[in-house]
Amino acid sequence: MPLDSLYVIGIGGTGAKCIEAIVEAASVGLFTEQPLRLLFVDADETNGNLERARGRINLYQNCYNLMQGEKQTCPWMKTPIESYGLWSPFEETSTNKDLGSFFQYNNLKQTSGSLGHLFDVLYTADERQVPLDVGFRGRPAIGAAIMSQVKLEKLDREPWGSLIKQLKSDVAGGKTPGIFLCGSIFGGTGASGLPTIGRLIANKLSEENIRDGVRISCLFVLPYFGFAPPKGEDPDGVYARSEQFLLNTEAALRYYTEQAKQTFDTVYLLGNQKFTKVNFSIGKKTQRNEPHFLEFYGALAARLFLSEPPPGDGSVVLMSRKDLGRLGWNDLPDAFEVKTKLLNATRFAYVWLSNIGPELQAAKSVGIDRFQKQAPWFPKFYRPTPGLLGKIFDKKGEELPDFNDADQQKAVEIITDWCKDYLDWLYDIHQCEGEQIDLFRADLFAKPIGDLPSENLARLAIEDSRDRGRQERDTVQELRNRLDPERVSPPNQGTAGLAKALYQLCQL
Repeated sequence: MPLDSLYVIGIGGTGAKCIEAIVEAASVGLFTEQPLRLLFVDADETNGNLERARGRINLYQNCYNLMQGEKQTCPWMKTPIESYGLWSPFEETSTNKDLGSFFQYNNLKQTSGSLGHLFDVLYTADERQVPLDVGFRGRPAIGAAIMSQVKLEKLDREPWGSLIKQLKSDVAGGKTPGIFLCGSIFGGTGASGLPTIGRLIANKLSEENIRDGVRISCLFVLPYFGFAPPKGEDPDGVYARSEQFLLNTEAALRYYTEQAKQTFDTVYLLGNQKFTKVNFSIGKKTQRNEPHFLEFYGALAARLFLSEPPPGDGSVVLMSRKDLGRLGWNDLPDAFEVKTKLLNATRFAYVWLSNIGPELQAAKSVGIDRFQKQAPWFPKFYRPTPGLLGKIFDKKGEELPDFNDADQQKAVEIITDWCKDYLDWLYDIHQCEGEQIDLFRADLFAKPIGDLPSENLARLAIEDSRDRGRQERDTVQELRNRLDPERVSPPNQGTAGLAKALYQLCQL
């Protein structure tokens, strides 16, 4: 049975990138109309991956609010998304953000010599003193020590309190919610946070007598990128080392083999044999790796969990691609549906940025009277005489807004920003080093996205099964000629109505 709602907890930088991909997938209609509720967990509160994911959530919510009222015929932005924000294991401590201060190392040495000596055995002086405001520096042992101090009662505080309260409300209302934790198991924050946070949530739900009514799953992301420290970096410094990722992963998997069964109903594993090179960063804003296609697979795993949660009977489902180093449409789960939704969104974003958006900009400079002669669709969505006193209605009685109104101009800006952001993300997942991504011809919207060529739209996707005649007729001009608010149900006027009608037309 499908779940009624999904709570996604992204732990560490990879967890944030998986949430980023989930938001992009939701924007194109790959999730249901059931709510997605998101929470980030990270000790590095200024992590670049986290910052970008939060920015994409804000952009999504702006578009979602703009599109309200149209759910029957337009799949764009149909999923309500709520964010509980960010939780850091350091947020309640006034000590310095380092391991020694967190555990009051100096006091341990003075009052309990044996514990202090054990600390010396487990951690070097550098590991005890290095600042952890950039995260756990790829050291699971450091992260595990910090995360082990998270107590069950902390889940009564915000943002956990609101999340648990909503879960209780869902179960009391007869719904079946699901919790989807995601992060890497080869670094620091994800490897240490996934087992601890998962176990705490499961125990808290048991304490509230709702554990049986909530399904908990986890996505473990195996190594898929690597880096080399820059010249001059201290070879003995405390930072992540990609050559240790596989060793960290092996140790983590051995642990999860025994422990995960007690916490998670479903476990997903994702990895890649080829490592994409990323820039070295200890943390903060510079830890901003470009989106990767594997994170999109993570989003599809969350989608699968929401729509068809496995029975939890110990069965194992394997997925692979046909050719190592190449990714095509048939390598994606639920390939037909995924391709249909991605293609719809990509055509829409491309047409908006290459034609509709620039024309709306031109309308402000050449004047409405002159512009609507070259764009016959314009007076179907906006009043033909701007500034005219009184109301003007279309033939169905819907009021036509003034194009120059501030809210209409803001809507143009929001939609344009989403289109650029979406095509940026799509372009990035086609650029993974050593991989041939055969989904779209991403060179047509290479970054930075400027004036896109008005291409025949059939060229956008790598594969198009339509006959040659239909492909040749698939042009931007053809779509412009068919733009009509009657294609979508009200509210269907103004900029939002125009976007809905165009999105609908861009379906194949």
